[in-house]
Amino acid sequence: MGCKWSPVRVGSPRPNYRRQLITAFFAMYYTYILYSEKLAVFYTGHTKDMERRLEEHNRGKSAFAAKGMPWRVVYRFEASSRADAAKLERKIKKRGAQRFLRDLNLQLA
Repeated sequence: MGCKWSPVRVGSPRPNYRRQLITAFFAMYYTYILYSEKLAVFYTGHTKDMERRLEEHNRGKSAFAAKGMPWRVVYRFEASSRADAAKLERKIKKRGAQRFLRDLNLQLA
């Protein structure tokens, strides 16, 4: 609560704000590998919102993504921080997505 002579009153945060704080605190980051059958190409990236990011790829927000539509998720890994997600993304890109998946014994269905 503010000072007794101040018109400003401090109360608890609005419920929506509280929910946003909780979501941000517990939010996971994802490293993902997408595959385009049309181009026979893999795409590797990381994001905080997997559904939104896949939708962006499949809406063709970039020229490259538009050429490969539809994209499908073939691998998704949860990370507790953006740094960890980016580190795994770099590891996958260095190794190559197809080889990385083969090392995990994952097959494209």
